[in-house]
Amino acid sequence: MKKLVNLSLVTVLAAAVLISGCKSKEKTPEGEKEVIVPCSGPDYFTTNKVFRANSVGESMSQTVADDKAMTNARNQLAQSIQTTVKTVTDNYVNSRTFNNKEELEQRFESLNREVVNQTLSGIRRICQKLVQTKDGSYKTYVAIELSADDLVKQYNERLSKDERLKIDYDYEKFKETFEKEMEKMGKN
Repeated sequence: MKKLVNLSLVTVLAAAVLISGCKSKEKTPEGEKEVIVPCSGPDYFTTNKVFRANSVGESMSQTVADDKAMTNARNQLAQSIQTTVKTVTDNYVNSRTFNNKEELEQRFESLNREVVNQTLSGIRRICQKLVQTKDGSYKTYVAIELSADDLVKQYNERLSKDERLKIDYDYEKFKETFEKEMEKMGKN
């Protein structure tokens, strides 16, 4: 019986040391305070399947706070998409051999702006938190996402309609290039 009590005591002490060891790794440096921002963090990062963005908006009006947060998040998402698609387009165009490379790049760039504006209507809110501050104003925290597959489909539709691009356009090659770029983003 005494051995059982000693074994239980050792197990409890080992668990306590293990738990306190884990907590010490998470300690915030002295004099600093951890800030937890709603609708942000690893669960809201862009992956290889979705583009994500988050933002906060503040106002004395609840509606304006929401509008500010959504506008900022949409702008952030659009910039991320444009950057990614620009890289994809550059890699795609460079992987193909064209006599009219400069013209093709310009047409893709123009198309990029159109598709991003059109595709943003497919945004989905994945998180929203409304808080009221001490001074009575409102803060809206929001996170949004857009499917990478939906974006590629939109590009395919638009590229397929452009007679000049259609001649040189290879959907499978474009999609493959896009997916490689998304894989890189998912690892960051």
